Amino acid sequence: MAIKEVPLEEIELKTPPYWDARYIKNIEKLSKPQYKVREELDVSMTLRDGARLCTDIFRPDAEGEKFPALIAWAAYGKSVQSLKTPPLRPDCLLFDHTREAGDLEYFVPRGYVYVIPDPRGVGKSDGEFDGWFGPQEQEDVYDLIEWVAQQPWCDGQVGMIGLSYFGIMQMLAAAQQPPHLKAIMPISVLDSAYRLSYTGGILDTFSHAFLSLIPTNKEYRSYAEIENSAEELQRKMKERWENDPDIRSVSYFLRELTTWPPRFNPMWLDTLMHPLDGEFWDAKSANTKWHKIQVPAYMTGHWNVARQWDPFGAFMDPDLDVPKKVMIWGVYWLTVELPLNYYNEEYLRWYDYWFKGVDTGIMDEPPITIFVMGVNRFRYENEWPLARTRWTKLYMRSSGRLSTEPEEKEDVPPDGLVHIPPMISKEVPSVTYTTAPLSEPLEVTGPLALRLYASIDAEDANFIGKLYDVGPGGARQPVSAGYLKASHRTLIPEKSRPGIPVHDHTKEVPVKPGEITEYVIEFSAKSMVFQPGHKLELELTTMDYNVYHESLWSKVTSIGPLPNARVIEYKFYRDAKYRSHLLLPVIPETDPDLWLRPLGITIAGERGTKHRE
Repeated sequence: MAIKEVPLEEIELKTPPYWDARYIKNIEKLSKPQYKVREELDVSMTLRDGARLCTDIFRPDAEGEKFPALIAWAAYGKSVQSLKTPPLRPDCLLFDHTREAGDLEYFVPRGYVYVIPDPRGVGKSDGEFDGWFGPQEQEDVYDLIEWVAQQPWCDGQVGMIGLSYFGIMQMLAAAQQPPHLKAIMPISVLDSAYRLSYTGGILDTFSHAFLSLIPTNKEYRSYAEIENSAEELQRKMKERWENDPDIRSVSYFLRELTTWPPRFNPMWLDTLMHPLDGEFWDAKSANTKWHKIQVPAYMTGHWNVARQWDPFGAFMDPDLDVPKKVMIWGVYWLTVELPLNYYNEEYLRWYDYWFKGVDTGIMDEPPITIFVMGVNRFRYENEWPLARTRWTKLYMRSSGRLSTEPEEKEDVPPDGLVHIPPMISKEVPSVTYTTAPLSEPLEVTGPLALRLYASIDAEDANFIGKLYDVGPGGARQPVSAGYLKASHRTLIPEKSRPGIPVHDHTKEVPVKPGEITEYVIEFSAKSMVFQPGHKLELELTTMDYNVYHESLWSKVTSIGPLPNARVIEYKFYRDAKYRSHLLLPVIPETDPDLWLRPLGITIAGERGTKHRE
């Protein structure tokens, strides 16, 4: 197929590796940097209940002209988002992960208005903050979108921009159906807020310090305080501390559960007081609102080892019936600089298509673009999981083997380990199962899950599984991981699919000690080519040890999944009757036309080369 030569010298922007010469078109018509940036700081707007929202507005300095607007919404405070510093990498001592609003200095000169608010009760805005992703926050985004659309510098078209919190809010805002929201492009799609705080039902301390990153200007009250009488909440807080030994083993939590009035770290208090999924989490979750979204959605993210932040749940759900695309950029820490810049060109291509009528070819491509690790190339797909998936079981075997051949004998003695609480020992017990060295490349692309038969001598316990790529020299690289609290093992069959177990986290079902029980553990989705000579290794453990534990004086945010506080004996069964196995989405072949054919790439200011075929 002949490809039209693209005059890169006329484009005046770099051509990233995720652009394909077969589909890209009219990039010479993409918005060019031609405007100076006009700053209007601390601009006031009024919400429907009379509260005043304070915003920073950055717009092209072109009097009388109208432009589409991009709103960057999160509760980290607007002032830090426009701080003029070089892009900072995660290894920089001054790296601030909350600066996720995007690169306004890229988009405003190209004819977009950038609007960054202080949400209600944050920074200089009126009112009381109601917690991240809260119903009030979602309603306020609607009001801001509609206010922006009516301003004399806006052409009535509004989109949204940003990473993580800024990305999560886009799906929630779209579900409010503001009339002037025309398209969204979230980087990070969170389907369930519960799964952010309770990974597989296990309390995760990831968000413990988040309120300290949010510049609330009034004392913030938790939902737990609002929804309960003082006497009832005091009783519940006392019970939460006294009745859960895992909670009681962590002194950090005592502050939240004994301070009265309960205003110390109220967002974390809400997390502690809502250990089961339900209405509290549903109100903050996009997966209960897919059917309300009516605008085109380009959902993007990264391959994560542990947390379920991928956009495939939304993409697969028929309730999200809009023009939709997915892009997985690769490994987050290898692409991120803050303020964001790696994604600028695709953002521009998306919004120029919907807002400025430039046919960039973006809707001609297959709907999914993924970065395939191991070969480090981008590829298109048309569905998820892939139709050509060859579901392959790697069975746990004796002597630490991981094999495509199951055990044929029954009553083979199980493997075992003993979990010792971290206040007693810093040792992290584990059992590993490893394949023989691969004789040829093995591609694993899609969702994966572990079906594990185990017994414990307790009513509850944590199960943690990790998948590694082991090189010829023995070096291990983490690929994927899965987490499940034993009492949250109940599956919802009608929602579960191969590689995608869906658990009922609205209830706890205690385990009968000593009884062999089946646990189906979801691992994070991946696309990875394991190379010849490498091995796949499955590790079963009880704690998610972090190498930074020994050097941090305040360790609570790096605890991760909360360890069990009592000694627990585990036994893992893997005989002919109990065939524990890891289910892998093996991809046997790929049409060469699915691999992207990049344009020339500009690196460090050099001009790219022209691509032709």
